[in-house]
Amino acid sequence: MTLKTKILTSTILVLALALTVFIYFRFFFVYSDGYNTGDINYFQKQGVLFKTYEGKMIQTGFKSTGSGMGNLKSNEFKFSVTNDSVAAKLMRCSGKEVELHWKRYFGTLPWRGESQFIVDEIMSIK
Repeated sequence: MTLKTKILTSTILVLALALTVFIYFRFFFVYSDGYNTGDINYFQKQGVLFKTYEGKMIQTGFKSTGSGMGNLKSNEFKFSVTNDSVAAKLMRCSGKEVELHWKRYFGTLPWRGESQFIVDEIMSIK
């Protein structure tokens, strides 16, 4: 092997490794996980090419959306679900209070849903 070939091969390997590390941390590394409790506002299966489960939970309390008065808004938690059995249970929970466990990723994938928050477990339904 010539020196140019070795440098080119090394550069390609380093770039491939960097790309692999970037893709892993962007799309597969769990950034955080936690629990949210609230009322399920909607839960649906949607999509054109990839059908994903998407939902929105309304949490108790309010948050301000601006500095002026009258800018209060309810806390919303938008999430996606990849597990079919969890999705089937949530389909029957519209309007009910639920506690959900979620994992948060840095990026989204089309087959995983629109949200960075992926619900993987229902802790309780009231």
